[in-house]
Amino acid sequence: MPTHRPDLAGRRFFLRAAGIQLALPVLDSLRPNLLGSGLAVGALSAQAKTVRPMRIVAVGNAFGYYPPQFFPKESGAGYDAPHLLEPIAKEHRKDISVFSGLDHGVKGGHFAVHSFLSGVRQVDAKGMPDGNISLDQRAAEAVGGATRFPSLTLGSEEGLHGGCMMSWTRSGTRVNPIQGPRELFRKLFVNENEADQARTKDRLVLQGSILDAVNDDARSLKRSLGARDQGKLDEYFTSVREVEKVLELRQKWAAIPKPKAGMEEPENRGLVNDIPVLYDLMALALQTDSTRIATLEIAGGFESSVLGVRKEYHALSHHGQVQEAIDLLVKLERYQTEQFARFLTKMKSIEDGDGSLLDHTMVIFGSGMGNGNAHTNLNLPVVLAGGGFAHGQYHAFPANGLNRQPLSNLFLSVLQRFGVEQQKFALSTGTLRGI
Repeated sequence: MPTHRPDLAGRRFFLRAAGIQLALPVLDSLRPNLLGSGLAVGALSAQAKTVRPMRIVAVGNAFGYYPPQFFPKESGAGYDAPHLLEPIAKEHRKDISVFSGLDHGVKGGHFAVHSFLSGVRQVDAKGMPDGNISLDQRAAEAVGGATRFPSLTLGSEEGLHGGCMMSWTRSGTRVNPIQGPRELFRKLFVNENEADQARTKDRLVLQGSILDAVNDDARSLKRSLGARDQGKLDEYFTSVREVEKVLELRQKWAAIPKPKAGMEEPENRGLVNDIPVLYDLMALALQTDSTRIATLEIAGGFESSVLGVRKEYHALSHHGQVQEAIDLLVKLERYQTEQFARFLTKMKSIEDGDGSLLDHTMVIFGSGMGNGNAHTNLNLPVVLAGGGFAHGQYHAFPANGLNRQPLSNLFLSVLQRFGVEQQKFALSTGTLRGI
């Protein structure tokens, strides 16, 4: 048995402890960023105003939405928007498509909610060609180093089952969320001083040297392992290669100034109060081309008391058909749809080339929980906005049978419009018809 096995394990642990996040997206060659020179928002060149990229935003809720107040009763363009949809449809009916009957066919209640953007539970990912990579991270692989941040993942680490779990890399690593508007603002717009930049450069060089050493040890170790252990080590190699690409991205962007925000640094005030600020910062991140992909998960940390509701959010999702509990739950959910409608209004107001930022952004809103009270992951609440699709209708797809449409079909349609050349995502059977 090789004597360097414990050393390899120790170095691998040290990599994680040093703050390197394993298994982030593949990088393409870095192209110049038009806003990388510190230009203020709006100071775009004529070329940038003409040719604008497509973006993706995904907003998820871990507890679902009360179905009778989310799904319209009649399909088609003339649907009456229920209470939860009313804020969105009031101003944006022609900008959105509402869906029912879409899901991933998974079970597990809270333990399957994390499959919302991936279509695959983590425990089932082993036999899948792309593991349980989520929609946002697959798109981020295509973006690579074209933006400072291939993707932004926002949310909270508080609450049920360890915080946000909506974004997953190809090797099955959860993407840790940025936890507040202050942290997001600093990530997007605050430049390091010269001393900090020098320390960052030294740290990146050190981390790269550690990776070289780990690779040498791992290759030596592989020769002495059986087939099964070699497979496990290959997974490790994949993670190391992805870390190397992350370091390359950091090194290329370290010396490029960040864009100016045009706003003061916000304070963290708790998730409920932070949601509108996070939406505003997401819009700014897209507008400055700091990223083209962003996700926001609303799960733990949603303080219902801020909205005058004394009962805890998760407990209300298990309302037991008690009308008082349902009313309080819907109040919390209505706040979320109101803030989402406000976000769409802001996106639509921002000029972007030959249209608005919303025209060039595909926005997914929904949940991996279909019915929180029954703990089911079927018939997921889903809204698609923007991105140039044929909107304006409520699409009620059959829940089963030959005409069943997996939610992954919608995600494949989104990825193809984003420019990802692939014919399958998770358990998709094709692109989604009717949009």
